[in-house]
Amino acid sequence: MTTSETDHIRAAVRDRYADAARAAQDGTCEGPSGTASGLFGRTLYKDIETDALPSDALTASLGCGNPTMLADLQPGDVVLDLGSGGGIDVLLSARRVGPTGMAYGLDMTSEMLELARKNQVEAGLTNVEFLRGTIEDIPMPDETIDVVISNCVVNLSPDKDAVVHEAFRVLKPGGRLAISDIVLRRPLSEPTRQLIGLWTGCIAGALVDDDYQARLESAGFEEVSIEPTRVYGDDDIVALAAELAVDADLPDRIDRNEVLAELGGSVMSAFVRGRKPEFRQES
Repeated sequence: MTTSETDHIRAAVRDRYADAARAAQDGTCEGPSGTASGLFGRTLYKDIETDALPSDALTASLGCGNPTMLADLQPGDVVLDLGSGGGIDVLLSARRVGPTGMAYGLDMTSEMLELARKNQVEAGLTNVEFLRGTIEDIPMPDETIDVVISNCVVNLSPDKDAVVHEAFRVLKPGGRLAISDIVLRRPLSEPTRQLIGLWTGCIAGALVDDDYQARLESAGFEEVSIEPTRVYGDDDIVALAAELAVDADLPDRIDRNEVLAELGGSVMSAFVRGRKPEFRQES
């Protein structure tokens, strides 16, 4: 991928999520939409988890799962959420790790950071810090994090290898990776992958499951697993295409029905896990 293509994708993603943050704050957004996660994401949060959180944190949740549910967070853990958005997973993590722990959120979108910090104040949590930056270049020292989480964000990155290597770098030996993400069951055609609406909608940039696992293992992770939580069927894809205005994004040479047929059964939400080895092997 060229630098200009990378910059174009990153700008489109930033614009999409800046709009979502503004909508959450001004009350024009009633919930997540316009992404694959909008079909599924916040249904994995239990009311007992979110009832003490600001409503804007849930409204702005554009994830595809609940990574705090699979992270096995313990009191005293230090947690980092890659692409923390409105802050829901950071705030939930902060409650779970308690006053002896710490929860960091990292996001590149100013509007989301503003919303997240507002939600932190409303939640009354002090063991939280939101950082500005990209998930390809995490602004944290080596081996300082117990658990890295992320919710439907890794697929949005144009440089997945940088993301997984950075996650590995900041984790302490024995640290855990616990990601909810959109994963593909088979590769998409190049014309479909070029549709920017499908990029910002969490689909076009998603990795095929075997490729995802191979990249994590290449970065050094052990005990890697990818657990499907939902496969999106034809009806889901049709609904998503309408939300993403895919028709407006389609060049004349690409047939809408062919795109929908390609996506149906190809896209799934999944839990992605891995662990950094406890001890380094001497080379």
